[in-house]
Amino acid sequence: MDQENKYIPYRVRIAKKTQESSNIQTYRLEFVDEKDAENFSFRSGQFCEYGVPGEGESTFCIASPDTRKGYVECTFRTTGRVTAALANCEENDIISLRGPFGNAFPIEQWYGKNVVFVTGGIALPPLRCVIDTLLDQREKFGEISVYYGAKNVEELTYKAELEEWAARGDMNLFITVDPGGETPEWKNFIGFVPTILEQNPPKSDNAVAVIAGPPILIKLGMPILAKSGFPNDQIYTTLENRMKCGVGKCGHCTVGKTYVCKDGPVFTYEEVLGMPLEY
Repeated sequence: MDQENKYIPYRVRIAKKTQESSNIQTYRLEFVDEKDAENFSFRSGQFCEYGVPGEGESTFCIASPDTRKGYVECTFRTTGRVTAALANCEENDIISLRGPFGNAFPIEQWYGKNVVFVTGGIALPPLRCVIDTLLDQREKFGEISVYYGAKNVEELTYKAELEEWAARGDMNLFITVDPGGETPEWKNFIGFVPTILEQNPPKSDNAVAVIAGPPILIKLGMPILAKSGFPNDQIYTTLENRMKCGVGKCGHCTVGKTYVCKDGPVFTYEEVLGMPLEY
C-alpha cells in the first residue's frame, strides 16, 4: 500500500547500477526495511521522488513493471545538481525514495486489445514499465508494437532488453536512430520516430496507443496516430517532465487548472487537447 505520510521517505539501497550511456543510469533499488518491501506497491505510470541527503530530490517515473515485487527501478539522465549527486552514487549506497505519486495507465481496460507504444530517447523508461507489465501477462493482450528511437546508437536505453524483446518473437519492434546516428553494425531502422511510424502505420482496430517523448515527437506523432484511426480517447501519454514536488504544493506542474502531479501524469490525447496552449 502507499505510505500514509508522503513526506516521509523510504530508505532504499542501490542493488544494481547500469550505465545506459555516458550520462544515463538505471538503478535497481531495494528497500532497507523488509516491511517496506512487503507493503510498497504501485501501478504502471506512477512516479517517485528520489533523493540524496543534503542535495535534494528529483522526480522520475518508476521504470520497472508493477508485476515484479520487492524492488523499484528508475532511469535518469544527469542534468543538474541532484541528478549529478544521484549519478555519483554506487552500488550498496543508501538513498531516499518517496511515493508512489500520480495516476496510472488503465491497463485492465486494455485486456484483449492491441497496444502500440511510440517513444524516443530517455522517454522509454515510463513506457518500459508498462511494456514489461504487459509482457509479464502476455496472454491478456493482442499484438504489442513498439516504435522507439534515439539520436544515435549510444543513446538508446535498455540495449540488452531491446535485444531480449527482439528475441521473443511475440511483439513488433521498430527500433531506429536518427540519420547519421547509426554505426557500421546497425541493422535496424534509420530515421526519425514519426517518419518510421508513418511509413509503418499500426492498425487501430481494437487497439490503444501510448506515446511519450520529446515535445516534437508528441507533436508529430499524435496526428499520425489519429490519421491511422486511433480515437483521441484511446491515445495515452505521460507528462512527467512537468513535475516537481509531486503533491500539488509548488505549482510547478500546473497547466491551466490541471495539476500534472495529482491529475496525471497519465492523460489521453483528448485531455491534452483540452489543456491551454502553454503546454
